[in-house]
Amino acid sequence: MSGGLRVQQTARTVACVQCWLVFFIAMLSLVACGSQQALDFRFSDAEPVSASSLTEPRPVRVAVAAVISPKGNVESYAELLDYLGRKLQRRIELVQRQTYAEVNDLIRSGDVDIAFVCTSAYISGKREFGMQLLVAPQVRGESVYYSLLLVPADSPVRSMADLRGKVFAFTDPLSLSGRLYPTSLVKAYGSTPERFFSRVFYTYSHDNAIRAVADKVVDGANVDSLVYDFMTARESALAARVRIVDRSPAFGIPPVVVGPGASPQFRETVRELFLQMDEDPAGQAALRSLLIERFIPGSDQNYDSARALEAQVNTTQ
Repeated sequence: MSGGLRVQQTARTVACVQCWLVFFIAMLSLVACGSQQALDFRFSDAEPVSASSLTEPRPVRVAVAAVISPKGNVESYAELLDYLGRKLQRRIELVQRQTYAEVNDLIRSGDVDIAFVCTSAYISGKREFGMQLLVAPQVRGESVYYSLLLVPADSPVRSMADLRGKVFAFTDPLSLSGRLYPTSLVKAYGSTPERFFSRVFYTYSHDNAIRAVADKVVDGANVDSLVYDFMTARESALAARVRIVDRSPAFGIPPVVVGPGASPQFRETVRELFLQMDEDPAGQAALRSLLIERFIPGSDQNYDSARALEAQVNTTQ
């Protein structure tokens, strides 16, 4: 029995739906030509229950935090999720939300079974409702990542100090690399983002923040180094349009998690599946699609530096 992939996304505007329809039709055409796996794209949460769905096992619902934009998540995670579906012999349903907080709510309520979350969302979820670390990716022999301060390639900016009075992009209110770390840099100058920058707005994904810098929509943004490497590996011209002026200390890498209500049997089954992916040629291909070497057990202690940064930023001046 082969696993399929279902993407579940609520359309927010008519224009957005039209754009997504074009994308989905193209993806379905590619699948029909070159894959035996059925991809079922859906927009809404509330749908009629078919007779066949009553006899099928419940799908495994997987949430991917919007570290990458929705279209990017579909393209990037499709191979890995398809692999999980085949191994679990269950249909996979990809659930996406705009913010990290919304994904955490899905994990808290049990509305998703597995989630790929950002580092700060993990430490927040573990503290608030017992989110459980399942596995962590390993990239280039390490399970860490960095916050990169980007500016346009021809910008005279050499540090965060030079961005005073400029336009800056944050990625998400909960993002460690996209909001907490740059806020800590601003705080070192005795200021707040609202006072330091002329304007701040949220892009709600790191790839959008990178493009905002490259297109000079903003004067600067801090982004996840893993997303930066992923994007520039796929689009070499993008790297030529931006410049890195600061790199943070290392933080624990964004993990894969389950909610507190996950059964021990499900948790261990999925955990072992992730840990053994690099021993399977199909699993290796899925890992390569995300520039991941393998998954490792991970340790909650790896996230202590992120907790320290969160405490520093949230301390009243």
